[in-house]
Amino acid sequence: MIGDCDSVELADRYGTPLYVYDEAELEDECVSFARAIGVGPDGSRGLYALKAFPSMAMAGLAFRAGLGILCASGGEVAVAEAAGVPAEHRVLHGNNKSDRELGSAVGRIVVDSFDEIERLASIGLDVDAWLRVAPGLDAGGHEFIRTGGVDTKFGIGLNQAVEASKRLASLPNVRLAGLHAHMGSQVFGAEQWIELAQLMMPLAQEVAEATGSTIRELDLGGGFGIAYTQDDPPAAAPGEVAARILEHWPADLALVMEPGRALVGRAGVSLHRIGTVKEIPGVRTYVAVDGGMSDNIRPALYGARYEFLLANRTDAPIEQSVRLVGKHCETGDILAHEARLPANPRPGDLVATLATGAYAWAMSSNYNQLPRPAVVFCREGRSRVVVRRETTDDLIRLHAP
Repeated sequence: MIGDCDSVELADRYGTPLYVYDEAELEDECVSFARAIGVGPDGSRGLYALKAFPSMAMAGLAFRAGLGILCASGGEVAVAEAAGVPAEHRVLHGNNKSDRELGSAVGRIVVDSFDEIERLASIGLDVDAWLRVAPGLDAGGHEFIRTGGVDTKFGIGLNQAVEASKRLASLPNVRLAGLHAHMGSQVFGAEQWIELAQLMMPLAQEVAEATGSTIRELDLGGGFGIAYTQDDPPAAAPGEVAARILEHWPADLALVMEPGRALVGRAGVSLHRIGTVKEIPGVRTYVAVDGGMSDNIRPALYGARYEFLLANRTDAPIEQSVRLVGKHCETGDILAHEARLPANPRPGDLVATLATGAYAWAMSSNYNQLPRPAVVFCREGRSRVVVRRETTDDLIRLHAP
């Protein structure tokens, strides 16, 4: 059951593969975080990192819950705008923004490099800006999602932050409003953010004194982890982390944080149909589903692990270990090297992959020319399509002979 909807009935009605979200859980997570971080008179604000699940429905839900929207591209700005999020509640970041993206209608631009500062000068953009700092703190899971170390494509190092701030603050139409930092993703505890806060608060004061700017906002980034499997440790909720940081936060500085995965990850489930079961005697059993790396690239890309159920046989005991694979023309199209399922999975069974609400649909592709799946929201026993399933006509309409 997802949002009081039967997953087997959902698969029959909407087809598979299918992304399904519990809409009430999404709302509860966003409201909880917005209340935790937005309690003070300092203007502290939570942002939803749209890249985790960049649908219009999600952007609108997060905004109505009290969050701003963090965008990683001009496309994400367009999604937020189409969802009714006003420009002043949109923030744009990224390490290589185009001139068109720099001109997007947003309330803040996170400036990432000296080159970008010079481009802002040449464009003459009138904007409030944060300077992104690489804090030298490297945290998170896989090396591909660690962003805060010295050797990173993101931000400007601590030893150059004041110099960059001076140059940015000198631009006639740019107002240096704050600093930004991000350590990485899949961070489980609160202590690393507290360490980051203790590092960045003195820097904010130093930058303010060096530039004469009023540094009124400090964004400590996102990267809050979630438990994907039973073996993962419990993760601190974003609101809990924000509350701990605010206990020792200066009254004249607004705290900004930007969870994505932690707000949407565990509210989402992916549904696939088993198409073939292939037993290689003495080796293993392969179970192939009607999707794979095109609708969840994370296992192939990061070695990400998940928990699985047979949604139509949830009462059956877990007795068999199988290799769960997709239908793509890649040996590496593996969703799980060792998925624990009920005995004798068979064609037609419905596989539910848990906690796929973040970075599954967002990173989906048309590899092997598979249309991307639909996205469905469920609440109180009612379901609705928020992103329709692509068709083969969608795939070929941009082609020329």
